[in-house]
Amino acid sequence: MLRRKKYEEIREDWGREYGPHRFSYKDLFKATRGFIDEVLLGAGSFGKVYRGVIPSSKEQVAVKKVSHDSKQGMKEFVAEIARMGRLRHRNLVQLFGYSQWKGELLLVYDYMPNGSLDKFLFCIEKPILDWAHRYRIIRGVASAFLYLHEEWDQVALHRDVKASNVLLDSELNGRLGDFGLSRLYDHGANLETTQMAGTIGYLAPELCRTGKASTSTDVFSFGAFLLKVACGSRAIQPQQSPDKVVLVDWVFEK
Repeated sequence: MLRRKKYEEIREDWGREYGPHRFSYKDLFKATRGFIDEVLLGAGSFGKVYRGVIPSSKEQVAVKKVSHDSKQGMKEFVAEIARMGRLRHRNLVQLFGYSQWKGELLLVYDYMPNGSLDKFLFCIEKPILDWAHRYRIIRGVASAFLYLHEEWDQVALHRDVKASNVLLDSELNGRLGDFGLSRLYDHGANLETTQMAGTIGYLAPELCRTGKASTSTDVFSFGAFLLKVACGSRAIQPQQSPDKVVLVDWVFEK
C-alpha cells in the first residue's frame, strides 16, 4: 500500500481530455532514478530539470518539475501544454507530454545533449562557438519564430526568448524551448493584455507600458538574443558603466 501511494497521481476528470499526452508518474520516477541530483540538468525559478530514460522505450528525455498550487490554473496550464504538444518544427524542443503529482506538474521534453546556448557562450569549460555555428543557431531560431507566428494553425507567442531557453542538440543546432510562459491565439484575433512576462534586458518598451504581448514583442526579444549571440555580451551587465548596463540600449546609442 505504501509503495502504491509513493507513485499515486492526481487524476482530475478534465485530465481525460489530454490523456494521450500523459505519462505515468511511476515511469518518470524510474526514468530519473527518483529525481536524484546526479541527473539534474539545471534549476531556476521555474523548478528543476532532470535527465531521464523512459523504461519502456529507452528514449532519453528531459523532465521538468513545475510547481502549481491552483486547480483551475493547473487545468488551463495542462490545456496549453496539450496544444503546445502539437507543435512540430526542427528548431523547437519537442514537448512529449506531462504528468501530474501532488502540487507539481512534470513536463517531458526531448533531451538536448549539449544543454543551453547560454552555457556555450559564457562557460569557459565549453568550446568557443565560431561565427558559422552562431549564425546557424540564429537562423534556426528565426525559422522557429516564423513557424510559431505565421505558419502554424494558431499564433504562438513565446514571451521569454533568451539564450538560456535555446538548447543545442548533438550537432549544435539551436532549438527554442521552455514554453511555460507562452500563449496561443487564433490568427487575426485581438491579443489580450496579460500579466507582463519575460526577462529584463529582452523586454520590448511597449510591453512594459501596456503588458500586451504580441509577435512584435517576441521579435524585439529575438533581436536582443541576436545581439547577445553575435557579440558575446550578456543582455544585462551590472558590472559595466551605466551606459553599457543594458546591451540593447548601448547598441541603440551607437
